[in-house]
Amino acid sequence: MARPLGVYIHVPFCTSRCGYCDFNTYTATELGDDVSRESFHEVLTNAISLAAPLVRGRQVDTVFVGGGTPTLIGATGLASVLAAVRDELGLAPNAEVTTEANPDSIDDALLDDLLAAGYTRLSLGMQSSAPDVLKILDRTHTPGASVAAARAARRAGFTHVNLDLIYGTPGESDDDLRRSIDDALSADVDHVSAYALIVEDGTPLQRRIARGDLPMPDDDVAASRYELLDELLSAGGLDWYEVSNWAKPGGECRHNVGYWRDGDWLAIGPGAHGHLDGERWWTHKHPRTYAQSVLSGDPVAGRESVSDRDRHVELVMLGLRLAEGLPLAALGDVEQQRVPGLVADGLLDEEALADRRVVLTLRGRLLADGVIRDLLA
Repeated sequence: MARPLGVYIHVPFCTSRCGYCDFNTYTATELGDDVSRESFHEVLTNAISLAAPLVRGRQVDTVFVGGGTPTLIGATGLASVLAAVRDELGLAPNAEVTTEANPDSIDDALLDDLLAAGYTRLSLGMQSSAPDVLKILDRTHTPGASVAAARAARRAGFTHVNLDLIYGTPGESDDDLRRSIDDALSADVDHVSAYALIVEDGTPLQRRIARGDLPMPDDDVAASRYELLDELLSAGGLDWYEVSNWAKPGGECRHNVGYWRDGDWLAIGPGAHGHLDGERWWTHKHPRTYAQSVLSGDPVAGRESVSDRDRHVELVMLGLRLAEGLPLAALGDVEQQRVPGLVADGLLDEEALADRRVVLTLRGRLLADGVIRDLLA
């Protein structure tokens, strides 16, 4: 059987730029008059048509429209993009179809239209319930907007709703995070993603820290907050299935699981990265350049084949982040010899190893990058 096939579609527009973000996104001022949000869905649908010959005979199992803020192209644009996937690529009957959104970019009418178009999952950028934290992150929505948006999505009929949290922001307290988690659980979402704040070079946040306006996020504090997240989300019925993701049974994001299980996915949109049959490729980054490249018939900016060694490294790096872990047999002989020491250090689960699986403990999740380096050394 063919491996599951996903489609990632990047919509590079934002109303304003968050101070911590280094994603490939653009505000209207940054784009000028060269790129139209209102018609950009036409660029994406044309790109989908160009990609169709690559996967002829395979159905799409998952679609993820990310950004940026995809809802800025409107329900009509998002419906058009999904219709192109359905018509040009073929969509499996039980496909998972996700779009990201900011809480202040949706309303009841848009939610109804997205459901009617075939979207099944909504992912909302909540980040925090604390006003001071939202201010530091340069988020534009009010503290209660995310929960209200998630509840509206549930009322509209979305079975799967995710809220994104960020923890470890300078000035955030344990109580701030507790309140954020409590608010997320009160919205009856079936999925929460939570990420430690990373200070990316060249961002406004990085410049504020460099000037001494804000302290650098503390790794020990972030570790403590992660343990708090895991405790409270688990008590609320959401179990970890990937280091940064918790879900109710059946609420896991199938599209992202495809990445972690070395799946195949097409890349649509500016700066998107794809993977198919052992080859990676990426598209032109700027929306204007991307639109021109689609018009010329080749939006690919570069490609590379994945060597056997690189594929193995990625298998370990991504697979070990999952709660299911990896079969012990997926590791090489030398790598297997390193496993008992990591078990003795409390980083890998002893019971899982008895079943010949390699699974991170809670402590191992906190030190996941180091565990992976030690295995692959």
